[in-house]
Amino acid sequence: MDKHIRLSFNKEIYIHVKIKFWYSHIIAALWMTLSISLSISWLEDLSKLITRPGAILLIAGIGYIPGYINAFVVSSLLLDKQPKYKNTNPIRDITIIIACRNEEGAISETLKYIAKQDYKGKIKIIIADNGSSDRTSMVAVKAAEEYKLDLISVYEKKPGKHNALNTALRYVTTEYLITLDADTLLHKAAIKNIVARIESSPKDVCAVAGTVLVRNSRENLICALQEWDYFLGIASIKRMQGLYQGTLVAQGAYSIYKTQVIEEVGGWPDAIGEDIVLTWRFLQKNKRVYFEPYAVAFTEVPASLKHLIRQRSRWARGMIEALKIVKPWEHPIPYVRCLTMINLIMPYLDFVYTFCWIPGLILAFFGKFWIVGVTTLFVIPLAMLQNYVLYSYEKRVFKSLNLRIRKNTGGFILYVLFYQMLMSPISVLGYLQELFKLRRIWK
Repeated sequence: MDKHIRLSFNKEIYIHVKIKFWYSHIIAALWMTLSISLSISWLEDLSKLITRPGAILLIAGIGYIPGYINAFVVSSLLLDKQPKYKNTNPIRDITIIIACRNEEGAISETLKYIAKQDYKGKIKIIIADNGSSDRTSMVAVKAAEEYKLDLISVYEKKPGKHNALNTALRYVTTEYLITLDADTLLHKAAIKNIVARIESSPKDVCAVAGTVLVRNSRENLICALQEWDYFLGIASIKRMQGLYQGTLVAQGAYSIYKTQVIEEVGGWPDAIGEDIVLTWRFLQKNKRVYFEPYAVAFTEVPASLKHLIRQRSRWARGMIEALKIVKPWEHPIPYVRCLTMINLIMPYLDFVYTFCWIPGLILAFFGKFWIVGVTTLFVIPLAMLQNYVLYSYEKRVFKSLNLRIRKNTGGFILYVLFYQMLMSPISVLGYLQELFKLRRIWK
């Protein structure tokens, strides 16, 4: 009898996703209610300057809505628990597609890390050369011979990453395929863990996004800032979305897909955010997309402000493309409808942050606390809590993978205090590029 009781107490308690979803919304609503009550005097003062409706719109964009979203994310992360793999050593044959354009300097090392994978199944590799003017394909073929990899190279002259990927898709014969960027290095357990996750998932899960982190964080301050963004910001959002069975981007840099489902939706779309739109088409067909934190890859991030602006404005533009192609209310999965509604209001939040918060912060330095004041600092504890929760979780992930978190205290402080001041204006630029239909650039 005592033994039975002990076993009962040791048994893990399962909380249904629906309960987690509504519990997190309740916590977020309580947080917003507290924020509103503490901001009454701020609202009254600001109303005298820009009218009450204007003040409500501004404060909602600066504090109420971001606070609600952050509280929802934190609550969700605290409730998240990844289910165990059903098979920790999968042996299914898989195909890796690497879309390349002038990557002769990076492709050999990428293939070297594929060769080091702790994976017992057969790995087939397709180099999708998108009109390279250098020796990308030749270097890849030579490296494959050296590392004894099963590799073919296909050439697609027509510009566009989606064209290269769709050309490679015709050569895929395996049930699952992985996309990998040419400058992205896989942890030795990356393929084993991402295949184990998709094989352990329900049948309607058609894709799993891997964890992408920064490999060149020591290069300069811009890279150091992005290290924390990938490690904390992007990972936290994907974990939260994965909990609700609707990761909104199975990123092309490193994700696994069911080949048949990609074919069913017509392959990769002609979009600047081809991976975003592809994922939303999966979700539109009532398919689910997961996230696997233990499937880790390290990518090269932009080291210059120019290239960072180009990349992140492209991401923002890709989100707008997806919103136009698949409306949030068209998603059949309730959780996904909610998550995409958040994306729908992101342009509003970025515009307010860019054209109100940043000017307001400048005015505060001169003693004009019309927009930014002591009350606005109320969101900082929640942001710190969110980062602490995710840091604690990621630390466990790193420990299990025998990885070490690099000390980057200065980068972390700058990330928490100033990173959004950089990202919101860049996102606004992306929105405007899509609004005016400016020329799309892959890289």
